Amino acid sequence: MMESKAKIRRLHFVEGYSIGKLVRETQISRNTIRGIIRSERADIVYQRSEQPTPKLGAFKDTLEQWLERDHLLPRKQRCSAMKYHTLLVEINYPGAYDSVQRFVKNWRKKHKESSSGYVPLYFAPGEAYQFDWSEEVIELGGIIQKIKVAQFRLCYSRKCFLIAYMRESQEMLFDAHNRAFEFFGGLTRRGIYDNMKTAVDVVFIGKNRVFNRRFLSLMDHYLIEPTACSPAAGWEKGQVENQVANTRDWIFSPRLKVASLDQLNQDLASQCQSLAADRHHPEQKEQTIEEVFQQEKGYLRLLGPPFEGYSERVCQVNSICLIHFDRNRYSVDCAYANQTVTLKVYATLVEVFAGVEQIASHPREFSRDKTLFNPWHYLPLLERKPGALRNGAPFKEWKLPSSILQVKNILMKRKGGDRECVDVLLAMTVHGIEAVGVACELALSDKVVARDYILNALSRLRPTPIIELLITPLLLKLEREPLANCQQYNSLLMEHTYVTH
Repeated sequence: MMESKAKIRRLHFVEGYSIGKLVRETQISRNTIRGIIRSERADIVYQRSEQPTPKLGAFKDTLEQWLERDHLLPRKQRCSAMKYHTLLVEINYPGAYDSVQRFVKNWRKKHKESSSGYVPLYFAPGEAYQFDWSEEVIELGGIIQKIKVAQFRLCYSRKCFLIAYMRESQEMLFDAHNRAFEFFGGLTRRGIYDNMKTAVDVVFIGKNRVFNRRFLSLMDHYLIEPTACSPAAGWEKGQVENQVANTRDWIFSPRLKVASLDQLNQDLASQCQSLAADRHHPEQKEQTIEEVFQQEKGYLRLLGPPFEGYSERVCQVNSICLIHFDRNRYSVDCAYANQTVTLKVYATLVEVFAGVEQIASHPREFSRDKTLFNPWHYLPLLERKPGALRNGAPFKEWKLPSSILQVKNILMKRKGGDRECVDVLLAMTVHGIEAVGVACELALSDKVVARDYILNALSRLRPTPIIELLITPLLLKLEREPLANCQQYNSLLMEHTYVTH
């Protein structure tokens, strides 16, 4: 369009074309050509100085009152333009949303509500890292589901670390810190966080916070000063905020397909190394992020042992020796049925304690309504209830040595075989599973599959204890060692006279 305007101006002022001739040759209206000729330059674009809003006119006073009222509120509590339009429609406003949106934008601009300026931040080497959670969608084991990704970023070198979990709970937060510090090979002096519930219990005005007790234990273990951002001030940890958006584009788009979470985390660690090696530092542009990180590494504090990152809770063991946690069930030793126990929940592990004694340990299950049995927890019950071996749920998927399974199948077909089979299995608690497996192999090879034969074989297989010979020290030896002589007793009988009755 600008080329046409320049041509019309050139034909008129240089070639001497009249307006009528220009109309005939260009087929453009006379008024348009006259406006082009009168304009000072061809690049001037007409814009309205004010957009008319005829339908909003009667409602402007009401809208201004709402804007003035909300102007006194914190930013997050103010209504959006869409909300104002909805409220106006409720009082019979007939116009469109666009008019309301433009009016609200201009009013806020006039009253300086929208300020997009920020102060650039500087961080010294080894001073701080920033942390945030992100939510991503992947295909995990053929199932599309959401995961939580813990994202760390060193503020000076910009090196990042990502690790994925199924939850955003506190034990995941602890495990992520352990792995991140191991990945970086050291510690900074500060950590910058938003006001997440797993770290902050109470938010006061300004920077005052009441941090969670267990989160403070994590910070105290690594001697890191936690710094919480102001509410609705994401720019205070803008590096990791940008990282969340960038890594979603660089790594998680298109949608990832992985077989397991462990494989995903290995890939993420590799991707973090690749990004650091391939991308240039945003400020020190002549160097890569990895090169700047190697410089910062000398300023990181030494890393000690990892933090024991678990969350603790109290549970009741039910009558079938199960505890309920996170919509799943885990077995415990049958001796603690109907008792109160303590759970230590790690990122990938669930441990059960009765006082200081550990009574169960299971890999953590993240699906729902699953039951994780340990057959050893129920084995002592078979001594009183041998019939439970046949249909007991804990024993259905028990992976025993093949020789023991063969003996079990043979014995269970006999009358009274339940009791015999239970006695063989109980022998594992005394002799061990390997020894019982060998005894069962002997019974199968000799074609004598019987409880007594197997138990006898276990007794014969038991190693004979080696008796250590005691060497008497020279200081304890007698100069005249006594000799065994029965004649001394006889001589005593002859020298004395005894009264007999």
